[in-house]
Amino acid sequence: MSRVSEIGAAVIGAGFIGTVHVEALRRIGVSVRGVLGSSPDRGRERAEALGVARAYPSLEAVLADESVDVVHVTSPNHLHVPQAREILEAGRHVVCEKPLAMTAAESSELVAVAERSGLVNAVNFNIRFYPVNQHAHDLVAEGGLGDVRFVTGRYFQDWLLLDTDWNWRLEPDKGGALRAVGDIGSHWLDLLSFITGRRVEAVMADLATFIPVRRQPRGPVETFSTERSADTVAREMATEDVASILLRFANGARGVVSVSQISPGRKNSLQWEIDGSLGAAAWDSEAPDHLWLGHRDRPNEVLQRNPALMSAGGRAATALPAGHTEGFGDTFGALFRAIYADVASGRPAERPRYATFADGHDVMLVGDAVARSARTGRWVDVARTGGPVGAAT
Repeated sequence: MSRVSEIGAAVIGAGFIGTVHVEALRRIGVSVRGVLGSSPDRGRERAEALGVARAYPSLEAVLADESVDVVHVTSPNHLHVPQAREILEAGRHVVCEKPLAMTAAESSELVAVAERSGLVNAVNFNIRFYPVNQHAHDLVAEGGLGDVRFVTGRYFQDWLLLDTDWNWRLEPDKGGALRAVGDIGSHWLDLLSFITGRRVEAVMADLATFIPVRRQPRGPVETFSTERSADTVAREMATEDVASILLRFANGARGVVSVSQISPGRKNSLQWEIDGSLGAAAWDSEAPDHLWLGHRDRPNEVLQRNPALMSAGGRAATALPAGHTEGFGDTFGALFRAIYADVASGRPAERPRYATFADGHDVMLVGDAVARSARTGRWVDVARTGGPVGAAT
């Protein structure tokens, strides 16, 4: 068994999320050997800015480096499958950003490759690893809320509010056929499957595009950039700004989620509530250290994140004492600690608390059902074969 400090990692992608990966890996003691940028010049620039020793010119160069044990894929969505497949076939563990693939057919193929490899494979659904969400998973599993009946929530952002806002995620050939649902809705769907232990079985979806034409800058644009270019070209939009989705879960529970990337003032607002037969729980990502607990016959409670009062899963995801708020960046450290514990042992745990490729594929299947429902205006079953995925066990 290796120690985490003896494990070497490389990161594909050096933009916003790639930088978060690099910084979180360093915090847990993993040696980041280098980064692979979108171009050699971009790679060198970012490697220097991040203080990383090496800028790889290609994925082949990454895989030729025998000191690299794990590769993190944070490139645009259309590159996830070919890159992750090549990494696994080269005998390296892989951590991939969401969504796992462009289509469920692609993600199914990638799950098969991962299973044959026996290597650690993870999808970066980091929101699972807010400590309160790990605690909520255990609370539901232990029957603390009774039978899960109703699951509601939202994920709202405003970074694509204006017609001059631009990012590669707006381009279906790079981001996929679903944009708001695939980009942020996938986080909510994975999170609630994880917390409730129940998969979504059917959906009724309505998608809307309120900005039919956007102004694309002729030069490159950083994710979440506030800079505006006067040199633009008009582009018609083929993906949704918002989504409203009714849900049916495996145990008969019902749900509803709203997703938006054009909600003014909402920078990164994910909320959920789970109503059970004995009690309720609710969480808001903008107050991430607090879990609301609802009761019928006694006062409601607010649990502040406190390792002394939380489940084993909640404690494992916690890095700071109570009262010291843990936020978005901290979830990556908690997630990577769980992943790299398996890397150190050389294989995936039987039931990891992080999302595997199988979990990422399941979210793709739900997305396919959402797209079909929006086209037909009908309830659509999620098309699955085989046994349960890890998120719902």
